Amino acid sequence: MEVKIKKICENATLPKYATEFSAGADLYACCCEGDIEIRAGETALIRTGLAMEIPVGYAGMIFARSGLATKRGLAPANKVGVVDADYRGEVMVALHNHSGETQIISHGERIAQLVIMPFLAASFIEAETLEDTVRGAGGFGSTGK
Repeated sequence: MEVKIKKICENATLPKYATEFSAGADLYACCCEGDIEIRAGETALIRTGLAMEIPVGYAGMIFARSGLATKRGLAPANKVGVVDADYRGEVMVALHNHSGETQIISHGERIAQLVIMPFLAASFIEAETLEDTVRGAGGFGSTGK
């Protein structure tokens, strides 16, 4: 599959897969105005300098990079970002600092990973009743201990 990418900033880095079998392609910070400081407990919007044309029927899912999250406490604030097929603006990552220390993001640093995934569009139909199941209305830990 091909995904067209437009550089909004000439210094932007195209997404790259770290290994042959990586599901996610690394997204890189585009900090043309200098390093970005994210204080403990705060969120910063990090530019990638890229716009993309995700194919119809697919979405670009933006996930945390495990190393960045576990070693520095930095992960997407919305947990998973969604880039819709009809979005043509700059892809940005809202990074939240879960650590107790200020973190610095530098130009060209890997900040998240992008997974291109198919999805199904549903038709939502109002109903008076729903089919019964063993679980029923149990939620929030009702299936385990």
